[in-house]
Amino acid sequence: MLKGIYLTLLVGPVVPMPVPQIVTDALTSVKVISNTDDKSVFELSFTLSNKSPLQTIFLLAAGSTPLLRVILIVTVNGSPQVLMDGVTTMTQVTPGADPSHSTLTVTGEDLTKVMASNMVDLSGLPYPAMPPEARVALIIAKYAMFGLIPFVVPSFFPDLPLPTERIPTQKGNDLEYVRQLASDVGYVFYIDPGPAPGVNTAYWGPEIKIGPPQPALNLNMDAFTNVESINFNFRTGEKVLPIVFIQNALTKAPIPIPIPDINPLQPPLGASALLPTRIEVLRDTAKASPMQAISRGLAVASSSADAVTGSGSLDVLRYGRLLKARQLVGVRGAGLAFDGLYFVKSVTSTMKRREFKQNFELTRNGLVSITPTVPV
Repeated sequence: MLKGIYLTLLVGPVVPMPVPQIVTDALTSVKVISNTDDKSVFELSFTLSNKSPLQTIFLLAAGSTPLLRVILIVTVNGSPQVLMDGVTTMTQVTPGADPSHSTLTVTGEDLTKVMASNMVDLSGLPYPAMPPEARVALIIAKYAMFGLIPFVVPSFFPDLPLPTERIPTQKGNDLEYVRQLASDVGYVFYIDPGPAPGVNTAYWGPEIKIGPPQPALNLNMDAFTNVESINFNFRTGEKVLPIVFIQNALTKAPIPIPIPDINPLQPPLGASALLPTRIEVLRDTAKASPMQAISRGLAVASSSADAVTGSGSLDVLRYGRLLKARQLVGVRGAGLAFDGLYFVKSVTSTMKRREFKQNFELTRNGLVSITPTVPV
């Protein structure tokens, strides 16, 4: 097995190609931030000279090509993984003491940037008799040339308006509309790169907190310790119980309904979850349909459920693989209250010569693990 960490850089318009070796040699650092409920971003830093081919690849190509695509593939101990698939948004040159020591910084975003770059404003486009998930799948299908594969989870409380009563219309660009539909039902939308280069999963659904966890993060375990630092916070007094109003069709009287944070795709990860400490009344839900009101309440309830948060850093080579956001991971050695499974909210990967580290953020709904052991 090939030991160590290796980086592969692909650049091009729609179908990127491997860059020349001289470009890889000029690369000094890579930074990638992967988020669950927001766009993922990247930053590449190169040493630049007046005769460097980077002048053509990034500076001139970015000006002549509407979307310059960048794919980063990291191979850890012989296992390749796509770290980022996105497009450049800005290039910056910082002059050095002499022409051979300038720095070229290339920043970019994931392929949600493509969805936000519509040349034509599609506001007002009708979607008759289509539930939100069907509208999202139809929008994502337009970006198949970028390798986007839709993974759309139907909403738990579907709202299918009759064309004789109401026809939904698009508001804003594709990205704004898809995220608005996700927010209305308490979902998230993000684009996850991989598993193969050039292929991406466009996920629209709830934060999935089930599935096989990643190898455990170990601390205070001597030779088995694989994290450099980690700390936890326990926030109390922030969990809310939303109350939505549903209007009676005959009497027009509003009916209050409390909404608990119950979601089959988000089972509790902590044994001692917090009880709601305050009530939030959502009065504007009376104008919506019953299904829309319930979905809005679930969104508010789930957003305040995570009382335990953790943050830390690790060395990828010692951990043995990439820590991935939007998945579960185990924690060992933090004590009875904080050991167990967590949801990885975000990961910031920083790669330099002979160094690859990751900063991470974890969330959980309560203290004390619900599982007696976590996978090593």
